[in-house]
Amino acid sequence: MGARAARRYPYSGGVATYLDAILTRHRAAAAADRRDEGVLARSAEKAAETMPLRDFRAALTSPGLAVIAEVKRRSPSLGDLAPQLDPAALAVEYAAGGAACLSVLTDAESFGGSAHDLRAARAAVDLPVLRKDFTVCAADVFDARIMGADAVLLIAAALSPDELREFGALVNRLGMTPLFEVHDRSELEIVLSAGATVVGVNQRDLVTFEVDRHRAVELAAEIPPGIVKVAESGVGGPDDARVLAQAGYDAVLVGQSLVSSVDPAVAVKALVAACS
Repeated sequence: MGARAARRYPYSGGVATYLDAILTRHRAAAAADRRDEGVLARSAEKAAETMPLRDFRAALTSPGLAVIAEVKRRSPSLGDLAPQLDPAALAVEYAAGGAACLSVLTDAESFGGSAHDLRAARAAVDLPVLRKDFTVCAADVFDARIMGADAVLLIAAALSPDELREFGALVNRLGMTPLFEVHDRSELEIVLSAGATVVGVNQRDLVTFEVDRHRAVELAAEIPPGIVKVAESGVGGPDDARVLAQAGYDAVLVGQSLVSSVDPAVAVKALVAACS
C-alpha cells in the first residue's frame, strides 16, 4: 500500500518538528506495507464479531462533561510518564472514577504504546476505546478495528483534505467513530467539510509541543451546534475542566495528569464532579 503525500505541519525555524519526524516514520512504514486491503477488511469484519463495537460518540453526549481517560506511557516532549503501567488495571481505575471512554496510545517509538495496550485496556472494561495514533493510510484504519478500537483519531495537521474525507468515510463504514483533531479555524473548516461530527481541539502545539490553554476556549464558538466537542491536552485538573465545560465542550481528553496521579480513579472522579 503506497503512502501519498499529505499537507504537512509547518516547520519551526527550519528545524523538523516532532510531528514531522513521527509522520515521516509512519508514512515510510505505510509505503512498505504490502498487505492486501481485502484481507484486512475481512479481518476487521471478524474482529467486529468477537469485539462488538461500543458507541464512542454516544458516550460523550450524556449530561455533564465526559472524560476520555488516556493510557499513555510516555511523550516525545516529556519522556517517560508511566512506562511500567498496567493498561488493564489503569482502565479499571478510570472506569471506577467515572470515565466515559478510554484513549490508548498505540505508537511504540514516540509514546511507548502498542496494540497490546489497547486490547488489554478494552478487555478490562466496557467503555468505548479510541485508538490514539497517527493514521496515515487505510491499513491504519483497518488495524484499529482489528485490535478492537471503537474510534480512530484523524489529525488535520497530518493529513490532506482528501485523506481526511477518505479515512473518515472508512472509519464510519467500519462502524467506528472518527475523532477529527484540529488546532485552528482553518483546520476546523477542513474537517467540517470532510463530514466531521466529533471534533477535538488539541491545545498542544505540534510544532513546539507547548500547551496553549486558551486555544480550545477561543475555538469553541466556531464549532457548529450538533458537533460533539472535545478539548484535548492541557487539562490539569477540575478547574481546567470547568472552564472548558463552560465554553461548551462535551468532553475532555486527559492523559498526563491522570497517568501521573497517585490515584487515577480519584483524579477522574474529581474531573467528572467539577462539571456535574
